[in-house]
Amino acid sequence: GRAPLVLLLSATVSLLGGLIFGYELGIISGALLQLQTDFQLSCFEQEVVVSAVLIGALLASLAGGILIDRHGRRRAILVSNVVLLVGSLLLTLARSFTVLVIGRVTVGFAISVSSMACCIYVSEMVAAHQRGLLVSLYEAGITVGILLSYALNYVFADVEEGWKYMFGLAIAPTAMQFLSILFLPVNPVKFSSWDSDCQKGLIPLQDTEDRAAAKREPYQEKHYSFLDLFRTRDNMRRRTLVGLGLVLFQQFTGQPNVLGYASKIFHSVGFQSNSSAILASVGLGAIKVVATLVAMALADKAGRRVLLMAGCVVMAISVTTIGLTSRTAPLAMARDCKAATGPNASHSLSQHPLAPVPPQSAVSPIPPESGAAKSQAGPSFAATTSLTKVFASTQSKEVVPNSSLTQKRDLVGQSKKGALESTGPPLSAAPWAQHTVLNWITLLSMMAFVSAFSIGFGPMTWLVLSEIYPAGIRGRAFAFCNSFNWAANLLISLSFLDLIDAIGFSWMFLLYGLMGVMAVIFIYLFVPETKGQSLEEIDQQFSRKR
Repeated sequence: GRAPLVLLLSATVSLLGGLIFGYELGIISGALLQLQTDFQLSCFEQEVVVSAVLIGALLASLAGGILIDRHGRRRAILVSNVVLLVGSLLLTLARSFTVLVIGRVTVGFAISVSSMACCIYVSEMVAAHQRGLLVSLYEAGITVGILLSYALNYVFADVEEGWKYMFGLAIAPTAMQFLSILFLPVNPVKFSSWDSDCQKGLIPLQDTEDRAAAKREPYQEKHYSFLDLFRTRDNMRRRTLVGLGLVLFQQFTGQPNVLGYASKIFHSVGFQSNSSAILASVGLGAIKVVATLVAMALADKAGRRVLLMAGCVVMAISVTTIGLTSRTAPLAMARDCKAATGPNASHSLSQHPLAPVPPQSAVSPIPPESGAAKSQAGPSFAATTSLTKVFASTQSKEVVPNSSLTQKRDLVGQSKKGALESTGPPLSAAPWAQHTVLNWITLLSMMAFVSAFSIGFGPMTWLVLSEIYPAGIRGRAFAFCNSFNWAANLLISLSFLDLIDAIGFSWMFLLYGLMGVMAVIFIYLFVPETKGQSLEEIDQQFSRKR
């Protein structure tokens, strides 16, 4: 009788976990505009506030796995909720730059632990034929969370100290998740020091066939050390290869940067005013939500492998198209960071001629990933920076029309990754204004890319990662792969402008297309199909297969 209730609560935990993650990634974009004025932040300080979440997430990737394996998935989620409440309160009550940064690091740590624990907990909680749907619900939560944060940024944009409300509202879904998980069962079976919540054997929601299979072939819980991930025991090395391959290809197919330049692409097809830009960006977010729902519906029918490969093929074609069209109709790439104060900033600004841009030609505020799936996590740091770029540029400010990249870097002060991206010249003067058809092809390619990512790499990476490792090491293995995800994301975000400088924008995107083709080959050769199998069967399949 409790099964439907447990199913509903599992779905709630998964959805709220994703929603909080997406919300925290997206909300900084609108908050930063006000923080910049209220705290008199320099360009460098703005970047620190934005990237502090990343530092927290990386710390969580290193330490969170031990917490999840030693103390159980359920307890890890409860702890992450408490930490997130503390972080949100710190941010809401912040009176100094230091407290802001500490609050952001705390929030980053919490959402990273929660993201790993939620996926593993839900995958262990439900029957094999529902696992794809419920774990993918997490990714759907991320996309909705980013859209929600975007809407609230808009609502509180003109409210005095609106950033306090933006940060504070994260407390509501966190409290709901905390309460939901209190009612979920903890399997009483203990394995010496391991307290993995839904250990192997009779998982509460598994159906009769799963139970029969478990009785026929009793599953032996094994203990693993972290170094076993790199050994041949139970084919662990191959599982690690699959996990790392998926998270690295998820980033190296260009997802953070394609979406970071969403605003440029919208601008080039003629979305000039803020209102039409907002409409366009919400449309992009809606496409992502719809695509993620499609992935949820298909995960347990078509299977993980099929969706991953299909998504990769479409992504490769899309970025190749963007690369080819941008050879004929290049996009404007001017960048700019507007510091509220800072002698360095004003000094370097005074050295270069500046062209003022009227407010109405401000760049479209795109929620770039409109769902940074860890990318989720996808969790994606690039989402945060590009969202920030986008929102900051809704103010009237100046851009450098034709300066070299080095001069642009001067404008950004000490930091390498320019925080806020500007619009480039108004449409009428733009060199790409004549290429209307090509611009629309670029826009459609970007939409196809967003959809393909949301059907394939977005949800499926985390689903496969939550399935392929044995229970005794699942938390640490997931965290290990997740740390590479964050690190790769940071690397891609930081090296993007250097690479464009070195090889050019269109070659960069053609390179992403090549990575997409390599990803398809990798998935075809190494990633097994796991749909419809219990976690024990997946583990036994991996242990046997050489």
